[in-house]
Amino acid sequence: MSSSTITRISLPSHVRGGFVKLADFKIEQVSSPRKDQLTDNQVLLRPIYYSIDPYQRGRIAGVKGSFIESYSEGTTITNILVATVVASASADYQAGDLVIDNDGKWETEYITEARAISKAPTHYSAEPKDHVGVLGMAAFSAYVGAIVLAKPKAGETILVSSASGGVGQMVVQLAKARGLRVVGVAGSDDKVEFVKSIGADVAFNYKTCGNYAEAIKTAAPEGIDIWFDNVGGEYLDAALAHINTHARIIICGAITQYNLSSPDERYGVKCLTSVLIKKATIHGFIIDEYYDTPTHVAFYEEVSQLYRAGKITYRLSETEGLESAPQAFLDLFTGKNFGRSIVKA
Repeated sequence: MSSSTITRISLPSHVRGGFVKLADFKIEQVSSPRKDQLTDNQVLLRPIYYSIDPYQRGRIAGVKGSFIESYSEGTTITNILVATVVASASADYQAGDLVIDNDGKWETEYITEARAISKAPTHYSAEPKDHVGVLGMAAFSAYVGAIVLAKPKAGETILVSSASGGVGQMVVQLAKARGLRVVGVAGSDDKVEFVKSIGADVAFNYKTCGNYAEAIKTAAPEGIDIWFDNVGGEYLDAALAHINTHARIIICGAITQYNLSSPDERYGVKCLTSVLIKKATIHGFIIDEYYDTPTHVAFYEEVSQLYRAGKITYRLSETEGLESAPQAFLDLFTGKNFGRSIVKA
């Protein structure tokens, strides 16, 4: 990449069903944005780290009526990123500021409106990657779901799917810190060992455990008080069969349902009567509602302190170069990633 060009990744056409392929992305070199192109209240940004997230699958599909707009065909892919300000025509930002753009462009430099970004809370961490990592959206989702919504009590049992991922690994550690018995589920033996190393009392590999419902029963013989679900489908059903009275089911994601070829393939949950019989609560949430609230501040304060003190760890699956972002995205759905997926510019 020369100084006169930048890398840009766009979506030529929506991919409505099935797994996305590398060929579905367009990677190209285009003219660099210039400082003299800035108009009032605009900034020129240079991304440092890009967040890679499963929910982007819905945006690629062109889904309507979701919690976030789909990508328009032919336009640049966008997602959460942390960047440095190269130049500013806004009184609120100056060159060198570290900022977060929750809908930042998959471009190595770009111009955006100042109102679309926010200053990274560097008093919690000056390390740029922390703002898409341990203090980023996935970790915050773990905090909101496992702590704010689930209202855990010491001695309870929590079952966590995708327990080695960006959300799951934080759920495991926050729950353990509050005295819960933690059961983690992951998709490989090395991921299972990692989940145990960060505090899970029991963990198992869902790919090799045989009957998933029986594996849950063995791992949690006294039942489940909290089911933190990142996967949905048949795994949600199996967990519902083992919930305790007044259990809380936190729906954070449903990755098993994101790449279906047609709506007819959607899994129909069969154990909803367990929710009635056990007087349980199912709670879905979208993390955007909790940004810039006292809950967000509480998350920053607790997690940054625990992280600095070495009481929690946070594994990243980091690749380098924006051109590697499409493959990093595809790896989310095959289990090749290990930890929170980010791309270094």
